[in-house]
Amino acid sequence: MSDATTKTVIDTPLLGVHRKAGAAIGTWFGCALPDDFGDWLPEYYAARENVALIDKNYRAYLRFSGPDRVRFLNAILTNNIKDLAPENGIVSLFLNPQGRIQAEIETYAKAESLFCISHAMIRETLVPALDKFIIMDDVTLTDETEMFSTVALEGPGTVDLVKQLTSIDPANLNELSFQETSVAGISCGVTKRSPGGIAGAEFLAMREDLSRLWEALHLAVMEAGGRAMGYKALSTLRLEQGIPWFGYDFGEKQIPHEAGLEHSHISYTKGCYTGQEIVERVRSRGQVNRVRALLKFESGEPPLTGTALTADGKEIGHVTRTAFSPALQAAIGMAYLRRENSAVGSDLSCGGVRAAVIASPIVTQA
Repeated sequence: MSDATTKTVIDTPLLGVHRKAGAAIGTWFGCALPDDFGDWLPEYYAARENVALIDKNYRAYLRFSGPDRVRFLNAILTNNIKDLAPENGIVSLFLNPQGRIQAEIETYAKAESLFCISHAMIRETLVPALDKFIIMDDVTLTDETEMFSTVALEGPGTVDLVKQLTSIDPANLNELSFQETSVAGISCGVTKRSPGGIAGAEFLAMREDLSRLWEALHLAVMEAGGRAMGYKALSTLRLEQGIPWFGYDFGEKQIPHEAGLEHSHISYTKGCYTGQEIVERVRSRGQVNRVRALLKFESGEPPLTGTALTADGKEIGHVTRTAFSPALQAAIGMAYLRRENSAVGSDLSCGGVRAAVIASPIVTQA
């Protein structure tokens, strides 16, 4: 379920708008989304130094209603849904019984439902996989993917711009908490998301309002000196921040501890859930044979996805996602390595190019 590309690329609701603006379109998360809007470097710097507008319509939206909704999701997801406060969200994993990652799912507590966000590229397999667990529970699963859409603002100028456009101050919100508001007369929900530790905002709107919302936000961003950003720049930023992407850097071949998600996506006190036995077994043993790591390559040219990594002439891992990092003036990338080769500073080889495990996510600010 976790392939980053699908056989059929999914069209997205702003595709025509982006093409009209001259954007180069690529496939990201199995969806047709902008590579860039002419030049990815200015977009990258807009997000690092000012504010950038991002089309995030690679998502699937599922709603769970009924009196047993909390108990049901708490029993199949890895994080603590039971104690989720109203108007707040939490990120979890959906595992198979062998503990392998089937989906990354965000769950938000609404008054009469739980609203879940995952990835459109696995929608056709995820919905029936979740639905089959509904046996005796009084729960209704509704696929609302065709109803909703998301765009986002990111960068140090986001807080001031959101305050200017709405009555909300994202700096005062908890991470993944949300509030209802409007932008230019368009009703939407705003969720705080802070990649790299800088407060950003995501706007969830009805799909029929999306073009108007994008236009209003784009105008405000341009007036603030920012710009729209494509996924070449976004992928680079996420690698610099050390943030893995589902379908690229983790998925159905990994268990949570291999992917480095054991602290961010899992509750160890909530009780039973699908795949818990494997997670607890790994936790008690204290290690896995391979782990996800962030690498720097002694080259400006990023290696291809899947390129093997070697140490002392032996293959010890492979690359998952790479990009050129303006911050380091070198190629960087995610990879899976044997644990004994994953220490910070470990010297590796990737297609004849020297590589090293780097210390921490690179989040420098202008």
